[in-house]
Amino acid sequence: MEFTEQISPTSLKTGDQTAFEMLFRTYYQSLCNYAYTFIQDRDDAEEVVQSTFLSVWEKREALEIHTAVKPYLYAMVRNACLNLLKHEKIKQRHVEGELAVAERSVESVTRTVMASELEVRICEAMEQLPEQCRLIFKLSRFEELKYAEIAHQLGLSIKTVENQMGKALRIMREQLKDYLPLLILFMNGFIN
Repeated sequence: MEFTEQISPTSLKTGDQTAFEMLFRTYYQSLCNYAYTFIQDRDDAEEVVQSTFLSVWEKREALEIHTAVKPYLYAMVRNACLNLLKHEKIKQRHVEGELAVAERSVESVTRTVMASELEVRICEAMEQLPEQCRLIFKLSRFEELKYAEIAHQLGLSIKTVENQMGKALRIMREQLKDYLPLLILFMNGFIN
C-alpha cells in the first residue's frame, strides 16, 4: 500500500497539515502534467492545480470523498480544466463580438467621412461650371427634370440643354477624376 493511500479523507477533514503536505508533494507534478494535457499551457496548468489544492484545504471540513483521494483530485483538476476551457471560449466569442462591433463602427465612420468628402468635392466641382451649365446640371441631376422640361423652363432648345449637360459632365468628370472610385461606391449605395 502506497503511503499516500494512507491519507484518508478523514485526516484531511481534521486539518492534518502533514497529510495535506504529503498529498501536495506526491501529486502536484503529476496533476500539473495532467492539467497540461487539457489546456496546453504550463502556467495555467500549475494555476489550476494550485487552485485545486487550495480549494481542498479551504473546504476540507465539507469534503465528501467517496473514493480514494487520488481519483478525487484528478476529477477536480479535470473539471477545473474543462471550466477554464469553457470560460476561454466564452471570452474568445466576446472578444470576436467586440471586434465585429468595432469594425462595423469604423466602417460606418469611414463611410460617413467618405460621403462628406465626396459631397464637398462635388460642390467644389459644380462651382467650376459656367453658370448656365451649373443650373442645367442641378436641374437634371438634383431635381431630376428631363431635358425637355429644362429646355421649356429656361426657354432654351433641347439641343442647347444636351450640349450644356455634355459640357457639365466633361468638366465634372475632369474635376472629380481622383474621386471616381468614391463616386462609383456612392452611386452603388455603399456610402449612405
